[in-house]
Amino acid sequence: MNVEVFADIWCPFAHVGLRAVADERDRRGRDDVVVWVRAWPLELVNGAPMDGHHAAERGRALREQVAPDQFAEVDPENFPSSTLPALALVSRAYEADPQLGERATFLVRDALFEHGQDIADPMVLQLLADELGVGLPDEADHARVLADYAEGQRRSVKGSPHFFGPDGDVFCPALQISRDEQDAFVIVADRQRLTEFVDRCFTA
Repeated sequence: MNVEVFADIWCPFAHVGLRAVADERDRRGRDDVVVWVRAWPLELVNGAPMDGHHAAERGRALREQVAPDQFAEVDPENFPSSTLPALALVSRAYEADPQLGERATFLVRDALFEHGQDIADPMVLQLLADELGVGLPDEADHARVLADYAEGQRRSVKGSPHFFGPDGDVFCPALQISRDEQDAFVIVADRQRLTEFVDRCFTA
């Protein structure tokens, strides 16, 4: 069984939202369920790469408000210029084994947000591939990333992370995200919405 979600690696909200769903899955002892994270490359959606300073700002807000154990090291000066190679690596891991793919999707995010690594750097990508034991991505892996993007467009993905369950879809069920009058982020963990979504996925 899979919980399907479209997300990008350098999206800070996805870093928290994906972990929240996986933790809730683990809390329920459902090791038969895999979080299947498909590629939603924001650089293609927006026509430009993610700004590292914007990602760091969001990471700080999340760490201060809802995720004190995450975003240990976000380095805006060593931020990737693209996530496409890392997305292809994750796709390659999922193709080899769904559980390995889930491990890969968290590994690359931890490298970026917890260790300040540039996951577009070929040397970093090689180290991640070696740790996963899958080798570097090839043309078929890159093609699957673009196929995911096309599928996400067809299904009207709204952003990262966008989850799809058996009876509908929801954007980032773990968080409520807004801005205050000073345009600062206001982020609240939405435990009820998260558990209701997971309930629907697991009882279908």
